[in-house]
Amino acid sequence: MKTTHILSSLFITLVGTGALAQTTVQSCNRTVTFDAPPKAAISNDVNLTEMMLVLGLADRMVGYTGISGWKTLDAEMTAGVEALPELSAKYPSKEVLIGADADFFFAGWNYGMRVGGEVTPETLEPFGIKVYELTESCIHVGEKAAVSMEDMYADLLNLGAIFNVSEKAEALVAGYRAELDSFTASLSPLSTPPRVFVYDSGEDVPFTAGRYAMPNALIEAAGGVNIMNDLEKSWATVGWEAVVERNPEVIVIVNYGDVTAEQKRDFMMSNPAFAELDAVRNDRFVTLEYVEATPGPRNIAAVKTLAAAFRAQ
Repeated sequence: MKTTHILSSLFITLVGTGALAQTTVQSCNRTVTFDAPPKAAISNDVNLTEMMLVLGLADRMVGYTGISGWKTLDAEMTAGVEALPELSAKYPSKEVLIGADADFFFAGWNYGMRVGGEVTPETLEPFGIKVYELTESCIHVGEKAAVSMEDMYADLLNLGAIFNVSEKAEALVAGYRAELDSFTASLSPLSTPPRVFVYDSGEDVPFTAGRYAMPNALIEAAGGVNIMNDLEKSWATVGWEAVVERNPEVIVIVNYGDVTAEQKRDFMMSNPAFAELDAVRNDRFVTLEYVEATPGPRNIAAVKTLAAAFRAQ
C-alpha cells in the first residue's frame, strides 16, 4: 500500500468524558479529516456508485447522480440502488447536493466535478459537505503517477476508512489482488504485446484513454500496450492521423451513451481511412462496458476480457 495513494490515521481526541474518533485520508492533493463516518452520502457516476455499493454503504447514502443522463444500469446495479433516488441525471448542481442534506460527495474531476466549476471541494465545504475525489481523476488538479490498479484499490481503502468499514475494504482489495495475480500468472505469454487503441466516442476526432486513464492499466495488466500511453492526459481527444500512424492491432470500444458499440465498430470498419489498420483488416474489436473501463470493482473482469481478446486468433 503506497502512502501517496492512501493516508489513513486514527487518533483519539478527548471531548469531556467521551472520545471522538477522527479519520484522515488523502484525496488528490488534499488531506481530508472526518470526525465521524458520513451518514448522508451521494456518489456520482456508475462506477463510483458501485464502489459504494460493494462496500455495503447504500444505507449511508441519500442518493446518487450522473448516471441516467449517459448510461443505463444493468440488473445488478439496478437492484443495488433501487432504494435510492437519482438526484440529477448528469452532473449535480450545488443546490442539488445541499437540498439533499448531504454530508459527503464521492466524485472526481470530470466525474461530477469540473476544475473551476460550481461544484468543488472548496464550494461545498461551507455547507458541511466533505468531498473525496476519485484517484484516477487527480491528474486534473496536480501531478500523479501513471494510472495503475493501485488507484482503484486506494479508493476502496480510503472509502473503507472514511465509513469505518476498513475490514471489509481490506478484504475486498486483498481478494482483488489475489484474483488478478492468479489470473495474470496463468496467462500464456505473448511474443509481442499487441498495440491497442481505446475508442470511447467521437467521429470527427476520437475520445480516447491516455496514460492517466484506467484502460491504460487494464491493457497493460492483460499483456497489451496502449498506443496512446505517451499521451500525458487522462481521457482526451486525439487526431485520427495519430491512430492511423500507430496502427493498432486491437481496438477496445467503450460501450455507453446513444451510440452503441456496434455502431462504433461499423463506423471504423466502413471508413476507408481505417481500411489498412491491422485491427480493422483482422476485425479485432473488443467491447468494455463503461463501468468496466473506469475505476471500480469490475476492473478485474475487464482485464480478463482484454486478455482473452489479445490472445484470440
